Amino acid sequence: QVQLVESGGALVQPGGSLRLSCAASGVNFNTYAIGWFRQAPGKEREGVSCISISDARTYTDSVKGRFTISRDNAKKTVYLQMNNLKPEDTAVYYCAARRSLLRLCSLFADFASWGQGTQVTVSS
Repeated sequence: QVQLVESGGALVQPGGSLRLSCAASGVNFNTYAIGWFRQAPGKEREGVSCISISDARTYTDSVKGRFTISRDNAKKTVYLQMNNLKPEDTAVYYCAARRSLLRLCSLFADFASWGQGTQVTVSS
């Protein structure tokens, strides 16, 4: 089973940027799709972005044009670059892994392994 550790969360002002990292261990990282999810207080968890083994990327509509997901297989790490952050982006961000050889990824797929989360707060 894959182990995931997120980092990079912080307090940032509206319009600012952050880069989250998701470091994996224990598996053949090249065979896993990785997703980023978030959960704000009092709200359900939502999918933010995912990246397949072939680098195909999926984004939820609210972050398109602002967030970019990427992966470095040599470092077993997936990044989420978040620009032009808004207060509504405030949440705990989780990364998750799903073993999948599909060319595309879906935020509605069953991700089996999850990290512990990192807090992102966007506030002035």
